[in-house]
This record gives sequence, structure tokens and C-alpha cells, in this order.
Amino acid sequence: MHTQLFTIIFFAFATLFSNVFGAPVETRDVFIPPILYPHAGTVWFVGQFHNVTWDTSNRPAQITNSIGMIVLAKGGIIVSGVGGLNHPLASNFSILDGRHEVHVPNVKPGKDYAVVLFGDSGNISPDFTIKT
Repeated sequence: MHTQLFTIIFFAFATLFSNVFGAPVETRDVFIPPILYPHAGTVWFVGQFHNVTWDTSNRPAQITNSIGMIVLAKGGIIVSGVGGLNHPLASNFSILDGRHEVHVPNVKPGKDYAVVLFGDSGNISPDFTIKT
């Protein structure tokens, strides 16, 4: 009796999981748009507004995540505080737009800043300068 009950339950779950795992998966591509601005040699000043721009010409038909976020990095590390992951320069925009305006936060001057564009992947700009 217990063996029959176990067998029935086992095959019921096996059927359920085979339906779930056998479902076709929609193919999606990773979109890695190169950042065009800021570029090496760019100088931003604290308090200014700038358009971060990226190339969307080679975007695939199916994108995994098209919702973008832009954060600031210094020395290859994402900053903490304003401009970082918890307080990004910009968020909730479409990476298919190709540009988004950001406000330069009040940070220490430096020549090793970069912006990171998140969405489908994480792209980082060349280093640029921020001055006060």
C-alpha cells in the first residue's frame, strides 16, 4: 500500500517537473553597448550636467535587461555614497535610448573617474577627470 502511494506521488512530481523543465526557453542576447562619452580626456566639473552616451547600433533583437543604471567609479572601483550603487547618477531608463543626462556629484577631484553603465551587462567608460 505504501509503495503504491509513494509511486503515485513520485510520478506526479516527476511529471510536474518534466513539464516545467521541458518548457522552451526564449533566447536572449547580452547587449554590451560601448560608452562614447565621457571618453579619455573629458573633464567634468562638480555640479555640471552631462549626457552619458553609448552606441546602440548593434543591439540584438532580444535583450536580457533593458533597464539602465549609471554609477560612478574611481580607480576602477564603484564609489560609495552619491554616485554609487545605492545612489546612482541615473537609474530606471532604457539602455536603448543611447544617452542619459547625469548630474556630477560633489566628489573629490581626480583623474581616474569612470562611469559604469548597467543594464544587460556592465560597461565602463575610459578614465576621465572631475574637478571642483
